[in-house]
Amino acid sequence: MKALFLAIVLGLLPAAARAADADTHRLARQTAQRAIDYLRSTQDASGGWAVNPDGPGFPAITALAVEGMLLDPRIDGNDPAVRAGVAHVLSFAQPDGSIHDGVLQTYNTAICVSMLSQVRTPEAASAAQRGIGVLRRMQWGAFDPSETPNPEAPGWTEPIDESHPFYGGLGYGRHGRPDASNTQFFVQALHDAGVSTADPAYQRALVFLRRVQMDERVNEMPYARGDRQGGFIYATVPDAESVDSIPGHSEAGTFEETLGDGTKVTRLRAYGSMTYAGFKSLLYADLPPDDPRVTAAVTWIAKNFSVSENPGLGEQGLYYQYAAMARALDAWGGDRLAGRDWRAELVHAIADLQEADGGMRSVNDRWMENNRDLITAYALVALGNAAR
Repeated sequence: MKALFLAIVLGLLPAAARAADADTHRLARQTAQRAIDYLRSTQDASGGWAVNPDGPGFPAITALAVEGMLLDPRIDGNDPAVRAGVAHVLSFAQPDGSIHDGVLQTYNTAICVSMLSQVRTPEAASAAQRGIGVLRRMQWGAFDPSETPNPEAPGWTEPIDESHPFYGGLGYGRHGRPDASNTQFFVQALHDAGVSTADPAYQRALVFLRRVQMDERVNEMPYARGDRQGGFIYATVPDAESVDSIPGHSEAGTFEETLGDGTKVTRLRAYGSMTYAGFKSLLYADLPPDDPRVTAAVTWIAKNFSVSENPGLGEQGLYYQYAAMARALDAWGGDRLAGRDWRAELVHAIADLQEADGGMRSVNDRWMENNRDLITAYALVALGNAAR
């Protein structure tokens, strides 16, 4: 009788799992459709989203919205909203190949390149390749002596080598102080544009990413000494002026750890959104599953997994985390993480935050997440990756 009972239960489990997967997929599609309907209703006559008539413009928001739409298998480049969005993004293309309106050059260019790489038109493909070219020149360590030096950027007048804490990273503008967020958008652009992972740009980025991973087994920086969190922080320095001291910088601040001998030490706190962004970048660079950087990140994620907050920052950057989480865990593969169905939890969390009009509800103003077009686009990207 016991054997029969076990056989019945074991026989039912796959069917139950399939039903749960189908429910998650159905909810994701329904939530995504409502988000798409919302974005269609808020698209500006110019084809963009979150358009400020007084400027500056943020073509990256439009690119995220278009990318989210294109993740729906029922939508392609012939969709009128997609065509208008692509045209809006291309209107910001600069003579040097960057795509922006005078601010946040790296952020805007990288996200636009990722979207344009999914659009099957010669104009989009050309703009994406030109964007990759200018992003390469923005990476620290990729010095081009033919360019005009920037006196406001330390080290810009001379090549820097791997010993420099900026090496391999990208900041918001041309050779600004690098950070993990802009660097991961660059890696995402390389990945989406089909650049080989043997490319030196990936290898330089991996150096910077190693230095923002809080784990002494992979990070040689003094602020990681004795640390084995495994998660990621924001930057190697808080600002360009502190480059000589290299104190590291986390948007989640610090915490106090008590060692076995009773000694108290202060650590930079790793946090959710940057850990998913960094983890995703490691996977896009084709690091193997047993690489210590990958295993350390997976350990942190399994220990701190949450869809109700951005671990370490509460509700700040929640939607950014959703997009980074879905991309990262989908690239990792599988539906379960530490025994939890991450796809189902994420889809239900996003559905619970959706308003009656289909747009997402803002839960925190930081990092422009009071802009409903932006957070709806982030959510749509997350849903598209979670429902694969």
